Amino acid sequence: MLQDREKEARLREWKKLFYIVAIFLGCFYLPLDRMGFSGPVFEALALVKWYAREHVLLCLVPAFFIAGAICVFVSQASVMKYFGAKANKILSYGVASVSGTILAVCSCTVLPLFSGIYKRGAGLGPAIAFLYSGPAVNILAIILTARILGWQLGLARATGAVVFSVVIGLLMHLVFLKEEEDRHSNSGFNAPEPKETRPLGKTVLYFASMVLFLIFANLAKPLESDHNSWFVLYRFKWWIAGFSLISLAFMLLKWFKKSELKEWTQSTWLFALQILPLLLGGVLISGFLLGRPGHEGIIPSRFVYALVGGNSLRANFFSSIVAAFMYFATLTEVPILQGLIGSGMGKGPALALLLAGPALSLPSMLVIRGIIGTKKTVVYVALVVVMATISGMIFGFIVK
Repeated sequence: MLQDREKEARLREWKKLFYIVAIFLGCFYLPLDRMGFSGPVFEALALVKWYAREHVLLCLVPAFFIAGAICVFVSQASVMKYFGAKANKILSYGVASVSGTILAVCSCTVLPLFSGIYKRGAGLGPAIAFLYSGPAVNILAIILTARILGWQLGLARATGAVVFSVVIGLLMHLVFLKEEEDRHSNSGFNAPEPKETRPLGKTVLYFASMVLFLIFANLAKPLESDHNSWFVLYRFKWWIAGFSLISLAFMLLKWFKKSELKEWTQSTWLFALQILPLLLGGVLISGFLLGRPGHEGIIPSRFVYALVGGNSLRANFFSSIVAAFMYFATLTEVPILQGLIGSGMGKGPALALLLAGPALSLPSMLVIRGIIGTKKTVVYVALVVVMATISGMIFGFIVK
C-alpha cells in the first residue's frame, strides 16, 4: 500500500516536470509571426518568449540548484551566524548589502537564493537586504550606467543601492520585529546543529563552482569602448563556465552521497514548482501592460514620457511606480533609460527608475508574496518606491 502511494507520488511529480518542460519549449519556440497577434497581446507573448530564451536555462535553473543547495548543504548555524536574528548586525547587513557585486543577477534570478537563505533561518532584515542588493548593486550595470549616462548617475546609483539595501532591511526588521521574534522562537532555528559531514573548504568550492558558472554563463558581451581585458574575459567565458561545471560534476561524484544528491534535487524541484508558475504569469502581465524595451504595451509610451519630465514629486513617484512593476533584465535598464532621457526624462526620475526598477518587478513581487506573505511584500515594495522617489527628488535638485 505504501509502495503504491509512493509510485503515485513519483508519477505526479514526473507529470509536473513534463508539463513544465512542455510549457517551456512552447514558450521557447513560440511562432509569434504566424499567430496573428498584435499590440499588447503580442508584446506579452514576445516578452515570455524572450524570457524563456534568455533567462531560464542559464539564469533561473542554476539559481534553483544553488537555492536547493543552500537549503540542504549550508549549515543552518552558518546562516544564523551571518544572517540570523542574533548575528552581528554590521557583519550581517554589510555582507548582504554588497552581495550584488558578486552575483550580478536580475530581480527574478535572485528569488530562489533569497528564499533559500530565508527558509534556512536568516533574519528578515538581512534577507531583504540581500534580496534588494542582488540585482541592484550590480557592478557591471553601475559601470555601464556611468559610461553611458554619466558619472553622476553612476555614482548616485551605486551609493543609493548600497544605502537602500541596508536601510530597507533595517526598516523591515523593525516593522516586523515581533513577528520575526515569534518566527525564530517557534521554528527550531536555534536548535543544536548536527555535526558537519564534510570540511568547510569542500563546501566553499562546491558553491563557488555553481556561482562561477552562473556568473560566466551570463556574462554580457562587452561594448566596443570597453577595455581589452574585458574582451579577453568574455572570449573565455564558456571555457571558465565549462571548467566550473566539470569541477562541480567531479565534486558531486567524489564528495557527496547518493542520498544527499537526492535531497538536493528534491529541494531544487520544490523551488522550481513554487516560483516558475508565478514568474510566467508575472512576465505575461508585465509585457501586456508595459511591453518590451522599445515596444509598447497597453500603456502608451508617450504617457510615460509626459509624466517623467522635470523633477516634480509626481514625476519621481510615477517613475518609481512604473519601474517597480516593469521587468528589467540585467543591464537592460541602461539602454531603456537612455531612450527615456533622450525623450525628455529628468535626471531625478532617471535615478528613481534605476533604484526601483532592477530590484523589483511584477513577477518578483508575486514570488516574494509567496515566500514572506502579502503584508511584508506590500511594505517592502512601498519602502523601495518611497525611498526611490525621495532619492530622485534630492538628486534632481542637486544635479540640474
